[in-house]
Amino acid sequence: MSTPAQTATSTRAVAFSLYRSLLRTSRQFTAYNFREYALRRTRDGFRDHKAESDPRAIEDFLTKAEKELSMLKRQTAVSQMYQFNEQVVESKHSRPHRRISTA
Repeated sequence: MSTPAQTATSTRAVAFSLYRSLLRTSRQFTAYNFREYALRRTRDGFRDHKAESDPRAIEDFLTKAEKELSMLKRQTAVSQMYQFNEQVVESKHSRPHRRISTA
């Protein structure tokens, strides 16, 4: 039998893994607008549920997020079949998901 602390830790690990997978998959969109929308939606969704404490609501959110991940994977596969022109706001040298270390 697992303790509530162990369950919370495992749920947190699942949520964090799912969050990273959603971000990673969102970055695979070739079109800037789709990519930024998916990233923003993922961040906002997890931020909105950050303080959730009801186990049932957390489980429902994680189930919904898993469905979103499978949908994103399908959509990015379709997106990669088409070539899009680069937008003015993006450049080849500064991608939004890369951070430059100043150490």
